[in-house]
Amino acid sequence: MPSATIDHLVSATLFLVAIVLFISLFSQNLQAALLYQRYHQVAMKANDLLDSITLNTGYPTYWGASSGMPTSFGLQDPNERGYHLSPFSLMRLASYSGAPIYYPKTGLWYSNVTMASGGFLLVPYTTAVNYTTAAQLLGVDGSYGFQLTIAPILKVSMTELRANPLRISVNVMGPGLPLGNAYVSYNLIRAIDVQKQYPAFTITSGDARTYANGSAILDFPGIDGSQYAYSLIANVRLGGLFGVGYLEHLTLDKQFVIPMVKSFDNGNGTATILLAHSYDVHYYGPPEAAIAYNATFLVLASDAALHPILVGNGTITGKINYGVGKPYGQILIPNSNPGILVITYSYGNNYGISLLPWGIGNLAVTLTYGPSPSVKDWVATDVRQVVVAGVSYQIKIALWSLAGYQVQGSRWAS
Repeated sequence: MPSATIDHLVSATLFLVAIVLFISLFSQNLQAALLYQRYHQVAMKANDLLDSITLNTGYPTYWGASSGMPTSFGLQDPNERGYHLSPFSLMRLASYSGAPIYYPKTGLWYSNVTMASGGFLLVPYTTAVNYTTAAQLLGVDGSYGFQLTIAPILKVSMTELRANPLRISVNVMGPGLPLGNAYVSYNLIRAIDVQKQYPAFTITSGDARTYANGSAILDFPGIDGSQYAYSLIANVRLGGLFGVGYLEHLTLDKQFVIPMVKSFDNGNGTATILLAHSYDVHYYGPPEAAIAYNATFLVLASDAALHPILVGNGTITGKINYGVGKPYGQILIPNSNPGILVITYSYGNNYGISLLPWGIGNLAVTLTYGPSPSVKDWVATDVRQVVVAGVSYQIKIALWSLAGYQVQGSRWAS
């Protein structure tokens, strides 16, 4: 009898332990299934949100080329269909990739898109569309966080191999590999002193092909690259992929012209760009010096050469200086044509060139929009191949949930 009782007790105990283990395993599997479902929901939301952003122009349709705020958010080019993004709408996104800049002569802070030497894309926060506004217009404010990264697919870099006569190597990287046998169309912009007061510039255009290692060697006989400032802009194409890059050589150090967007739309088809003295922005301090400048708006034509577009009286010259009571320069450019504002400038025998891309595709600008997801526990990503002003880009979204989930033994949260 005692032996039978002990057997029953042992059996009951084993049965209870089995039930507990089963419930524990079932609970873990259920929790894993719930987490998978939530992850799947975030991934699907990332897919839907990216399509909504890239296949929708927003409203007003041409909000990118205006100074007003959109009432619906989207980045599609209103003049194209499919995955074509507006170069102007992208310009108006408040960048997360560079430190903001304050300009005391306007009393405004500017969104700063980080570019290589000589390139500037500064937009006042008063007209830039910030992340909070975009999240509200997309209907994800308070429920999801996101970050957009817009970057060119082709990486075009350049290196000066020799100054006199000038020789430059153009290197093209495709998605993971050098791009051999690609067509390279280039425009060399050189600042020259022919007006004896305001520096003019010349443009030398040509074509080349890359070798199997993705490089092309450009020779410019008779050109001394050390004498004046120059900027080389190279457009690359192969198999439906288009890319662009630029190289700057300056003979000025701390004194240079900084172009900033003042207004996207003046109501007459023009935008206003102000030209600031670098000492006013970076506080280099004395000695102060006037800089003479010469500004021209250039567009890339079908022959792959840069051609000027006349605005007002055409090329605009002037001088800017550092300090209180000395005004900045101001010029008008067409706000509906993607192009490049080229400003050649000089101080004494030193020369420089500043470039402002009107539309981010013209100089292959990389843009980051939205906070970093690096501290989030789980982030869904999705990508699209898009075109921006004829240049091949990739847009990537990183999305995470703003809701937290408590799970036994672990925590899932954004």
